[in-house]
Amino acid sequence: MQPSLFPAQTFTVSKLTFLIRKLLEENESLQDVWVQGEISNLSRPASGHVYFTLKDANASLKCVMWKTSAARMKLTLRDGMEVEVHGKIGIYEPQGLYQLYADQIRPVGEGALYQEFMRLKAQLEAEGLFDPERKRPIPELPRKIGIVTSATGAALRDMLNTLRRRLPLVEVLLTPSPVQGVDAPPALVKALNSPILQSSDVIILARGGGSIEDLWAFNDERVVRAVASSNIPIISGVGHETDFTLCDFAADLRAPTPTAAAELATPITIQDLAATVSNLNSLILSSTLALISSKQFSLESLASQLRYLSPARLIQSESQRVDELSRRASSAAFNRIILESKHLEGTGKRLEALSPLAVLARGYAVVTRKEDGSVVSRVAQASDEMKVRVSDGEFEVRKS
Repeated sequence: MQPSLFPAQTFTVSKLTFLIRKLLEENESLQDVWVQGEISNLSRPASGHVYFTLKDANASLKCVMWKTSAARMKLTLRDGMEVEVHGKIGIYEPQGLYQLYADQIRPVGEGALYQEFMRLKAQLEAEGLFDPERKRPIPELPRKIGIVTSATGAALRDMLNTLRRRLPLVEVLLTPSPVQGVDAPPALVKALNSPILQSSDVIILARGGGSIEDLWAFNDERVVRAVASSNIPIISGVGHETDFTLCDFAADLRAPTPTAAAELATPITIQDLAATVSNLNSLILSSTLALISSKQFSLESLASQLRYLSPARLIQSESQRVDELSRRASSAAFNRIILESKHLEGTGKRLEALSPLAVLARGYAVVTRKEDGSVVSRVAQASDEMKVRVSDGEFEVRKS
């Protein structure tokens, strides 16, 4: 081999490794890749990271999943499991190893289900089944809550405990249904259309978490259409917070968990009602006291006006006037009597001065006939028996 006129470039191990890493990380197709294989050499150290090897019949690939991604993973990994791993290719420079930095792991087959999920989601979305305008409000104080879920699942127990704690007054109508497997979709549709639930104010459609296969019944087109066409508002509480199904998009409200669905179905709790009643009692009491005070003031004002306009007041005034007139009349009568008495006394004295008795007192006498009492003023009138009236009495005389 003829030597080159230009000497070949010599790299350090670090520099060459850095160059290879740069080439791999600048390749966009290797930074967003799904790799299928069988798990082996699975390791979970105390750090929380997950280390394993992904292999097939002809090759193997070192993989690492950091603690933050591993904490979000619901799948339980084990050696020999066929999986699809998503991540990016990089270089672990201290050992010169290329490896897959994983952020998602799913069982083999989930990819096809996810593609079907996206296809059906696009179809139903185009039909308007997920339009926000179709969403109906959840009643604030439902009297009846319908539940469609498995009768034996923990989700039902959690929802009943939540409803009992938040609003024990509510009536719960349960229509049990399988929530997994080939029999689940038609059973869920039948349960949603059950006459038992038609008197409900709101319906909760729920189940616990699981893999995409476990939750697939809630991606079934028949179930999704039944949810969208329901005459009663529906709250979807399927799986855990990170799980999404097509029923979530078709429902009037999506809850992250079955327990959260029960909470959303009871916006007003028994504690809220008690506080409202207490506030209303206080308001009624204060309003009643204010009304009583206002009416009492008005009553006192009217009573004052009534007292001013009352006949009793006029009667009292006139009674006082009568008393005054009576007093004045009595005084006038008394003065009149005194005056008349004086006048009478004067007249009496004048009469007394003119009285025959006064004349008699001066030595005169009055002679009357005894038989008829006539006064004898002439001799011819004298009779045999006569009476003589003097100042201190009378006596009889006979004619001689």
